[in-house]
Amino acid sequence: MVFSRLKERLRSGHQGFPGNTGSGASHTPCNSATAYPGPSPSGTTDFPSRPNSTTAGVAHLVDVFQAIDTRPPPREITTRSDHPAPRLGIAAQNNPISTNRFYANLFLGGQTQGVWTHPYSVSWSHGSGNARSWGMSISQIDDYQRAYGPQNPAIPGSPVQYFINPLGIQSIILSATELGDSTVLTTDGLEASSVNANLQPQASSRSGIKFPLVQGMGFVTGIYTDLQPAIQSSVFFRNVAKSGSPRPGVFKYTATLEDGKEWLIYTMPSNGQDPSFNLTSNTLLQGPRGWTGVIQVARNPAGAPGNAVFDGSAGAYAAAAKVTGGVSIDGTTATYKLSWINAGSSTGRPLIMFALPHHLSSFDPSMGGAVTNICLTTTTKGKATAVIADSWTLIESTLPKDMGFSPWSPATGNVAHFSSNTITAIIRAASSEINQDMGAQSNLNSMYYAGKALSKFATIVYTINDIANETSLAQQGLSKLKAAFTLFIKNRQMFPLVYDTVWGGIVSSASYRDKTNDAGADFGNTHYNDHHFHYGYFIHAAAIVGFLDPAWLAENKDWVNTLVRDVANPSLNDNYFPFSRSFDWFHGHSFAKGLFESGDSKDQESTSEDAMFAYAMKMWGHVIGDASMEARGNLMLSILRRSFQHYFLLESDNTVQPANFIGNKVTGILFENKIDHTTYFGDNFEYVQGIHMIPLMPFSAFIRSKRFVTEEWNAYFAENAVTPASKVAGGWKGLLYANLAIIDPRASFDFFASDSFDPGWLDGGASRTWYLAFAAGLGSL
Repeated sequence: MVFSRLKERLRSGHQGFPGNTGSGASHTPCNSATAYPGPSPSGTTDFPSRPNSTTAGVAHLVDVFQAIDTRPPPREITTRSDHPAPRLGIAAQNNPISTNRFYANLFLGGQTQGVWTHPYSVSWSHGSGNARSWGMSISQIDDYQRAYGPQNPAIPGSPVQYFINPLGIQSIILSATELGDSTVLTTDGLEASSVNANLQPQASSRSGIKFPLVQGMGFVTGIYTDLQPAIQSSVFFRNVAKSGSPRPGVFKYTATLEDGKEWLIYTMPSNGQDPSFNLTSNTLLQGPRGWTGVIQVARNPAGAPGNAVFDGSAGAYAAAAKVTGGVSIDGTTATYKLSWINAGSSTGRPLIMFALPHHLSSFDPSMGGAVTNICLTTTTKGKATAVIADSWTLIESTLPKDMGFSPWSPATGNVAHFSSNTITAIIRAASSEINQDMGAQSNLNSMYYAGKALSKFATIVYTINDIANETSLAQQGLSKLKAAFTLFIKNRQMFPLVYDTVWGGIVSSASYRDKTNDAGADFGNTHYNDHHFHYGYFIHAAAIVGFLDPAWLAENKDWVNTLVRDVANPSLNDNYFPFSRSFDWFHGHSFAKGLFESGDSKDQESTSEDAMFAYAMKMWGHVIGDASMEARGNLMLSILRRSFQHYFLLESDNTVQPANFIGNKVTGILFENKIDHTTYFGDNFEYVQGIHMIPLMPFSAFIRSKRFVTEEWNAYFAENAVTPASKVAGGWKGLLYANLAIIDPRASFDFFASDSFDPGWLDGGASRTWYLAFAAGLGSL
């Protein structure tokens, strides 16, 4: 009952989360070198920097989490209640389930794959390991434990292809004597950043252990009801020492494992009496029978100072999370807050939560006193820093509020004027491309490729109308584009969309209708893979159509809004979709993987298509007059820019990712447990680097700094590099030269304007028309 009440407090907008201001002592961030990015080669800073003044007290803010709609999806989208992925062990709850969240392994497949909260990971032991435990195992990996792939001498610096963190290390296991082969794992309270995992001896047991799992949690907490605790280790206990009582009712043990790591164990019995746990073997620290209470575990890397910090928060644990935020009326600055329910608040103790590097670099200065010197390594996000507070306030002060449909850069803003020679080149390309068969190119068996085609043609029409000022030609193209779009709004495409009532979302019917029930049909859309990639293109196309023909919005707004709600529903009041399915407000970027069990958990491949969704949503919000949506898109773009430059787009001075990996320049695929410089469709360098470029849009120069693009081009695509762009074939060639416009717009423009240009150098979502405008705009040509 206590957890349902806590969740209700969150839904009702409860904001009683007092922040801890700490002692005021200065602290050194764990990743200080990358928390304050340096200047670009041009001498101007392209990077998001640490705020130098607080906006927490700004009076007039646009709330970025206002509901888009709370009505059912349009009637053209039929409902289905037979999704192929079952809800395994999930308790009934009112709100739809967040399919793309960190905890999905708890209800997928065998339920034994890991869950990463950072810096810890947990997994159901299920009888495995040296301890043969059935409890919840806990791990935290240090740098030295990583395994690295082979070096690639073709790339400057010979970086390794991948790094991966070991699985199955059961450092500490919270279990009970009663847990055995009849143990069941269930989940409840599934929210965007938190979940309760429950272990019971049998399905009908009233006894059990509840684990509130929250991203960034400082302790792993087990809430025991009428069981005999068994604290185990498959790494083996070297020594367990009773370490006194930090305060009444809290009994502490310090465990040193055979790998030399120190773990702190706090026991808090409901009756307040010393439970006197006994070390019965090198794998088992056992408590009394019929015990009810709370056990907390934390890895202490800092000796005596670390003991003092963890002692100060023992008994406090996060039970649920909430994100709130607003953008200043002038649209330039956003303040957002990550807050947690302190379920141990009766102790009067603040939470200890771990911040990732991009958090520290955007903390409001008022947070300084809460930041400690305690750092733990995460698997793929550098060092996490312990922060003593029940909420964090973060600031983004570089919102791209003026970014529109035209070419844009941080230096120039929107570009509205083009030379007559540029206009001539654009019209020449557009006159041919506007006559392509829009219906045939978009009516495909894939929402992804269909969306790319519609977005391409929308961009061509916009360029003709607003840049080339050929309104008659633009209107011809717009009519054909609206006709092609209508097929999808009427839901008459090859694989119509359905509203899935099992998980709560808009999915392709491809996996339902495929006779083999192929879960990977249309890139796994039916199983919630890649929705932000797929639907972002549709939303972008709709924004341009609505901009050019406002009358079109009346009949089509609800359909487009439904796609936005599926990917990025901003409100718990919308009971048809989960809150923020794709974008993870803790990690600062989206995860693409849906309902697929994975040993390395969630992942994302394309940063640029992640940004494409945020940009499309921003522009759609602008066109329909939804100020909250537009502001949310601007905030997401700014956060994405920051997180990409910490974790994905790797400049030479990046200190978050391993030094022997950053020469790759991009991550390739970033999982929660590994990073692999590859793609799901091949290892060619133009694929691996290019998937982080596509599509080239106004936001590209915002998320991809000149310094980064220069370093990447010189390493891979310059004439003397490993894969010269001039020798790349197919649509990837056009993509590389469009990306070149960020640093050398003249060379890019000349490539697309050349009489020898081959249309085969364009992929299905790109056009010569737009690439000419894009390069010319960035170069004022």
